[in-house]
Amino acid sequence: MKNITLLFLTLTSIFCLNIYSQKAKLELADKKYDRFAYIDAIKTYERIAEKGYRSADLFEKLGNSYYFNAQLEDAAKWYKELFATTTEVKPEIYYRYAQSLRSIGENKKADSVMLQFAALSSDDTRAELYTENQNYLNDIEANTGKYNVEKTNINTEFYDYGSSFYGKKLVFTSSRSTGGKNQKKHTWTNQYYTNIFVAELDEQLNPSNPVPLNNTINSKYNESTPVFTKDGTTMYFTRNNYLDGKKGKNENNTTLLKIYRATLKDDKWSNIVELPFNSDDFSTAHPALSPDEKTLYFASDRPGTLGLSDIYSVSIKGIGTYGKPKNLGSKINTPGRETFPFINEKNEIFFASDGHPGLGGLDIFTSKIEDENFGDVHNIGADINSPDDDFGYLIDHETQRGFFTSNKPGGLGFDDIYKFLKIEIKKKPVCVQELFGQITDIDTKEVLPDTKLTLFDKDFNEVSSFITDQNGNYSIKVDCGKVYHLRAEKDKYNTREEKAITNSEDGKTQLDIALERITCKVALGDDLGKCFGIKMIYFDLNKSDIRPEAAIDLEKILDVMNHYPYMKIDIRSHTDCRASFKYNEALSDRRAKSTVAWLVKRGIKADRLTGKGYGESQLVNKCSDGVSCTEEEHQLNRRSEFIITEL
Repeated sequence: MKNITLLFLTLTSIFCLNIYSQKAKLELADKKYDRFAYIDAIKTYERIAEKGYRSADLFEKLGNSYYFNAQLEDAAKWYKELFATTTEVKPEIYYRYAQSLRSIGENKKADSVMLQFAALSSDDTRAELYTENQNYLNDIEANTGKYNVEKTNINTEFYDYGSSFYGKKLVFTSSRSTGGKNQKKHTWTNQYYTNIFVAELDEQLNPSNPVPLNNTINSKYNESTPVFTKDGTTMYFTRNNYLDGKKGKNENNTTLLKIYRATLKDDKWSNIVELPFNSDDFSTAHPALSPDEKTLYFASDRPGTLGLSDIYSVSIKGIGTYGKPKNLGSKINTPGRETFPFINEKNEIFFASDGHPGLGGLDIFTSKIEDENFGDVHNIGADINSPDDDFGYLIDHETQRGFFTSNKPGGLGFDDIYKFLKIEIKKKPVCVQELFGQITDIDTKEVLPDTKLTLFDKDFNEVSSFITDQNGNYSIKVDCGKVYHLRAEKDKYNTREEKAITNSEDGKTQLDIALERITCKVALGDDLGKCFGIKMIYFDLNKSDIRPEAAIDLEKILDVMNHYPYMKIDIRSHTDCRASFKYNEALSDRRAKSTVAWLVKRGIKADRLTGKGYGESQLVNKCSDGVSCTEEEHQLNRRSEFIITEL
């Protein structure tokens, strides 16, 4: 599947174009006086930590950052530093550290950490499961046991995939030789370009005697994944951008994929035309028809796609007339790959995805279509799905027999076609809750569309993954009376997890989550220290020497100034009203200048820094001489500011 699908050939070129565009925008922004700077605090923390500075807060944030991005080896590294720095660690971090250790094979140490987690969290169900020696990382096998799977005898050492019914025959794609003298090989795979083949089917739907479909369809480039109308007179199929001897290319000289239509006349396929919603600039492929043949489904990486490729639908209004393609939305599509759709007689969609929770690679999923809306997405189970790529689901409604494609071990070639018999299993009625809510910015209350949400069960096994709609809303069906954890992730925001306990009867459970930004937007006159929560640079009493804990905060300022070489800072030191006015002014001025000197010594040019002490002249509250105030109120006046004077 790695090269044959070929849906994503434009990604490299698109990426390069984006880099060029971003560079141009940055150069333009550099010319503007009132430009902004976005400071990524996590990146700064990492650079500081790599310099040797030790801080529990830094290590926890770095560990969590990698943990939430599934980079568990790096997470284990920074959690280890955290535990070496302090014993005051939240119980949840013990659990995350144990998971990270298991991912790198340090199971003995993970067991030790889990015992500590259990001691700190005796009422946590994950701790209970561990002490009972139960596995809290279960595979997705809810639907396993519904299929009897066998190999077919039409496979070769080449690519064989993407099957479709054509009357009482099976039509499929293969890169085997057609026997033609001029058949071309693909330079990437050293295999022949794929062609469409047709095989006979017996009463048990066993395929045999495959032969190439006629040459009016098969060309010298790739053809694949045909689908036929029930009367057998119209075929939709995928081909490289090639028609009437002419090969189309995008602006990067790449030939992408398009869907074509052919009609049967005098037992020959002819009148081959491309569909009007194709483009030279993106791929459109793998067509599928709805049972009423009024809707065509397909995969594409066209503009507006949520991930690497999405599934779309388009209405068929007449011969050669189509509506506007519609993205099936975030219920089906993810930031990963969704491809190879199939619609059965019950109006259920089956598709391959590596974005929904699966067993690895592409897995096959299903969802019920109801008035252009989609029900919950389900993994069809481990009978068919595997840690490798599984796709191309096809089933005959009457016999409940069908086919799928996989590159799992034990096959004959790169991709192989398997057959199956579906076994109906009656299920008891289940109680269903709708877990719903909205994701917002914690400060601005702005709704956050396209936020990635991951749902976990009580043991933190992943259940589902999806994204919020344009209004920041989400909705998913879950079991009644259960404990779930919902993780919200969005670029430039801190990841956050919240627990939800659903009611024991059918109904709804609301869980809203507010996210906090991890990047700061700063402009002229802003206090850079607020990006990192720097309220005060600490000095020993009545002294102006930089203390070790102050050096960590100053490293953050140093890092930002190194990354923004035109930024200039005015460092302002303030005291409370206690001691004399003159003494406070002199002490704060020495401290401001000491801070400037610290930065200059580490490479910041002196002309980029100014510093002044203001003593008690700029109090932020009522706490002047003679006014009774708490220590907390006085603390508000003892502050350090790093005011941006130039960008």
